[in-house]
Amino acid sequence: MSDSFVVASCAATFGIFDTGAVERLEAAGCTVRVNPYGRPLSADEIVEHAHDSDAIVLGNDYLDAATMDRLPRLRLVARHGAGFDGIDFAAAVRRKITITNTPGANREETADLTFALILDLARMITQTVTQLKSGMWNKIPGRSLYGKTIGIIGVGAIGMAVAARAMGFGMDILGYDIVQRPEASRYGLLYTSLEELLEKSDVVTIHAPLTSATRNMLGAREFRRMKEGALLVNTARAGIVRESALERALLSGSLGGYAVDVYEREPPTLPKVYEMPNVLTTPHIGSATLEANRRMGDVVADNIIAFKDGKEPPNRVTFADRVRFS
Repeated sequence: MSDSFVVASCAATFGIFDTGAVERLEAAGCTVRVNPYGRPLSADEIVEHAHDSDAIVLGNDYLDAATMDRLPRLRLVARHGAGFDGIDFAAAVRRKITITNTPGANREETADLTFALILDLARMITQTVTQLKSGMWNKIPGRSLYGKTIGIIGVGAIGMAVAARAMGFGMDILGYDIVQRPEASRYGLLYTSLEELLEKSDVVTIHAPLTSATRNMLGAREFRRMKEGALLVNTARAGIVRESALERALLSGSLGGYAVDVYEREPPTLPKVYEMPNVLTTPHIGSATLEANRRMGDVVADNIIAFKDGKEPPNRVTFADRVRFS
């Protein structure tokens, strides 16, 4: 096998938690470079790191047309994750660059984190832990989840995994999606409009991709529709929530709490409102388990090795994938 197929990983965690995928690629004849910074790369850093690469492993980095034009050998972009909103898809098509992703590889882990954040907000766990460590004994009354309604925006693989967990907590489950999957009914999920979901839900959780249709999906009008004191969790994409409307809802108290794992840029500069005790922020750890990282890495390796060998990658992204809820 030729050793001239160069793979440059921009993904901050690919080959870091688990080296199995890198070892597989090297055994298949690839030269592999891992991310040297431990964070998403800037455009100039991508070019410096991947200037002679045939394939890029992309994490939460942005790959626009101008950057692609500075990578003359690039033929494959392998997303280390499911979303691909950070890629200029039209430019990739023009350049005949293949795009792949790892759908479902971090489904259970992201659903776990989502429910951990819901429980934390509902029972004010972080707030009480912080107070007790500072010497304050204060039993803050939280809220029960049993019998409450959860609204899931985006009922794909992760959304249904969240529904399964909500069913175990005895919650009523509403869902909104442009595609209504019949298998969601096994979790007791009822599809409804976005407006009705917001009006009836005690907890709203977002699991939709970021597209032109979902950008700023939750703005001032939508926050006004939500129940007074409702909780909102976002482990999907930052751009789905309009930041200015979110801040007003938090400051007014109409939104009872907010938990977020995703940001426009990483690492983020957090707005001052995020210092409120009913706001939880985690550093994009939805897939940050050893098991999920190994699973995602293996799917990335499967896609790259297939492409290198002249075969159709098993997880090639099509135009239809860009516009559907996943």
